[in-house]
Amino acid sequence: MSSEGFWQDQAKAGELIKELKSLKAEHEPWVELEDDIAQAGGLIEIVEPDDRASIEDIAKDVAALERRVSEFQLKFTLSGEADKNNAIMSINAGAGGTESCDWVSMLLRMFTRWAQDKGHEVQMVDILPGEEAGIKNVTIIINGPYAYGYLQSESGVHRLVRISPFDSNKRRHTSFASVDVIPEISDKIEIEIEDNDLRVDVYRSGGHGGQSVNTTDSAVRITHLPSGIVVQCQDERSQYKNKQTAMKVLKARLYEREREETKKKMQNQYSEKSAIAWGSQIRSYVMHPYSMVKDHRTDYETSNVTAVMDGALDNFMEHYLKWKAAQSVK
Repeated sequence: MSSEGFWQDQAKAGELIKELKSLKAEHEPWVELEDDIAQAGGLIEIVEPDDRASIEDIAKDVAALERRVSEFQLKFTLSGEADKNNAIMSINAGAGGTESCDWVSMLLRMFTRWAQDKGHEVQMVDILPGEEAGIKNVTIIINGPYAYGYLQSESGVHRLVRISPFDSNKRRHTSFASVDVIPEISDKIEIEIEDNDLRVDVYRSGGHGGQSVNTTDSAVRITHLPSGIVVQCQDERSQYKNKQTAMKVLKARLYEREREETKKKMQNQYSEKSAIAWGSQIRSYVMHPYSMVKDHRTDYETSNVTAVMDGALDNFMEHYLKWKAAQSVK
């Protein structure tokens, strides 16, 4: 960074600064943990056997150190080439009509809360409201270190069981929504896209109006003809910015598609789910007749549904990553 001409190429400088921050974020906590473990070891050696107060304090410190070591071990499982990247997440309503559209809005709030708690930025890309309530589908980008690494655990069908707020008879309803998560790719990765392979449509943005949001044709829909992949963006007021964001999502989806084909794995987010309905869910959220959230891959569960819906997903993510690591060993 101190070399002559470093700042002349702003794009390259930005990439290197981002890499530096990422390396510091990995290295500095490790050094701090090493120092704290050494300090705790020194205290253990000098504490008197009958000094109960000091022994209790040290025990608390050791328990905290064990939790931090566990967090480091979890990060070691995030060694995939894209685990450090931002995450592009799409949530789509499945079987259940209005109920499922409301379920999509609940999931969007849950993931947004999780991201905000981590200090991540959530960028809205596209949203299609439900006919009566909720959201039919929505695409967001979650910007933050290891966002994809953790959120890959959420890719699949999510099932909700509750007393419907839309049913005057207060009957129990089951709703489904699918979550697709792919990594945002670096600008360094070249994805060749021919102009002739693209169909670009512009249309009027939805939303609440004001500031020309839905009075101009600023929304952009891009169709990649060879693959059939369709992406769209309407969050920005500028057609140019919407097109840039849509192309970013398209490149990420094409890269993910190519990566999966190259590895010859039949675990692509889109082919994994046979249907957004019964028998294909990865996680169930039950609000009636009892409270429980259960992940069907890891069997981890909790009765605190409220906390989960407020973004407390770390335990589910941790169990998934450990389960995934164990599966790869098999």
